[in-house]
Amino acid sequence: MTRIAAVGDIHMGPDNEGTLRPAFETLPECADVLLLAGDLTRHGTAEEARVVAREIKDLAVPVVAVLGNHDHHNDNPELVTEILKDAGAHVLEGEATVVTHGGHRIGVAGTKGFGGGFVGRCAGEFGEPVMREFVRYSRHRADTLRAALEDLGQRECDVRIALTHFSPVPDTLAGEPLEIYPFLGSYLLAEAIDTAGADLAVHGHAHSGTEHGRTSGGVRVRNVAQPVIGGAFHVYRLPGRDGGPPSGDAAPSAGPVA
Repeated sequence: MTRIAAVGDIHMGPDNEGTLRPAFETLPECADVLLLAGDLTRHGTAEEARVVAREIKDLAVPVVAVLGNHDHHNDNPELVTEILKDAGAHVLEGEATVVTHGGHRIGVAGTKGFGGGFVGRCAGEFGEPVMREFVRYSRHRADTLRAALEDLGQRECDVRIALTHFSPVPDTLAGEPLEIYPFLGSYLLAEAIDTAGADLAVHGHAHSGTEHGRTSGGVRVRNVAQPVIGGAFHVYRLPGRDGGPPSGDAAPSAGPVA
């Protein structure tokens, strides 16, 4: 059984430094990896990124992250990435990594993703150049996610996880205003996940959304935005390649999972 701890949208800054570290230090008792689903900072500044780095540095479990839209706001995501990598995190953008803990080989494919909407209510690659560029950008993020998951399929992994900031499905957006769904995710991410295969998809971004969802292909999706899960992280148990469906489990700071 592989134990996946995940949280997104922690929006760290100097005034809340240290608030997550005590919970993160309990991770070896309940999890084999920590996934960070973007929006780790408020404005993508180096100062804020260093706060995040201090929260995760020298944890006893591997840390894998993607950035979110807030982490891009200062137009320097490369610096945010560098700071987090220096703290030991694997920061992914259209890439895959395999981390090992407790004898488990955990494959994670990650991208920030982007918006565009969902089947029947989505943007098309037509019209003004800026609109076509919007859709091409979203499609490119999804294409790199698919390629990264396919790469994991060729490697020895006990589980494969798709880690994004934007949502791949509308299910986990329930509670958000319908008008902003196109800015919260894209069906292209779900297509990539279903095409390449995954045991679990994890995202953030939708603060007023819902935790549980599923792609049309049956992959379980979890919205781990901190305002949704109400704690420092949630833990999901995955049985591995030959086991049954994944189950939810509560971390000490996370509260119960339905």
